[in-house]
Amino acid sequence: MKYLKESAIILGITLAGEWLNFMLPLPVPAGVYGLFLMLLLFCTKILKPEQVEGAGNFLLDIMPVLFVPAAAGLMDSYEELKAVWFPLLCICVVSTIVVMAVTGKTAEGMMKFSRKRGEKGEKK
Repeated sequence: MKYLKESAIILGITLAGEWLNFMLPLPVPAGVYGLFLMLLLFCTKILKPEQVEGAGNFLLDIMPVLFVPAAAGLMDSYEELKAVWFPLLCICVVSTIVVMAVTGKTAEGMMKFSRKRGEKGEKK
């Protein structure tokens, strides 16, 4: 019953994101609206991570299975992709490296900021 309640909360936030996507004329995917709604609920402490942790962990555990339909769709499009495989591969490699570098630098910056903030708190 616990997982059903957690799944219902996640589904409700997802549906609210879909509704916002329908109502607002912005080029933002519905999933992004849902993620921001969940972040807002966490930040305002209306929703605690423990309230959706079980269902969230389950979804993370089965995530590889969720990519199977997309992979099957790519296999169906093999003939069209054959003509552009090299540029596609280059784009994937470069974008992966850029995302990894930006993520690493952002994490470093946040850790430095957190340490500086902690040091200022200790001096007072």
